[in-house]
Amino acid sequence: PPPPYFQAEDGIPDLDSCLVGSEMCIRDSTETLSEMTGVADSYCQLIDRTGRAPGNWLEMLFELMPRLHAAVTALNAYDTGEVPVAAVDLDERFELYSRLRKVLGERDSYWLEFDAAPEEVHMSGSLADDLTDIYFDLLHGLDLLDEAWPQRAAQVWQSTYRLHWGQHLVDAERHLYALKVRNQLALC
Repeated sequence: PPPPYFQAEDGIPDLDSCLVGSEMCIRDSTETLSEMTGVADSYCQLIDRTGRAPGNWLEMLFELMPRLHAAVTALNAYDTGEVPVAAVDLDERFELYSRLRKVLGERDSYWLEFDAAPEEVHMSGSLADDLTDIYFDLLHGLDLLDEAWPQRAAQVWQSTYRLHWGQHLVDAERHLYALKVRNQLALC
């Protein structure tokens, strides 16, 4: 853990005032990655416990999603460069999707377009699909951390957020908000 911060009135200067340029960037990027790691881990654990978690897991998810959004957005300091694509296990993804869809029931589907013209096709989304895609992209970054590749994990999270799961995150946040205002987050 980092050393404690001292106040000037303690007779010891605040550590922030001792840091210069690159030292502050390293400290800030370490804290940013640590926050992202914690939120990603909390998200994956919550999804893993779906069906076994308390009936308020959607409420917990509702509270976690903005933190996830803030944490991944804060990773902008990392250069994404060339990021390898993770291997996809379609059976594993379908198994999680099916489990989430069953638990969510009627709460799963939502409309993507609310004011479509009569001649336009209405599109719908699936919260189970959103949560599944977010889960596997976050899990890939956590796996890279386990392999001692923290920079690569940050790059993967940032890149896959921009290319893939960012839209799923926005759609899931929007749908969870709609469930919240209708008092439909509690699963009984």
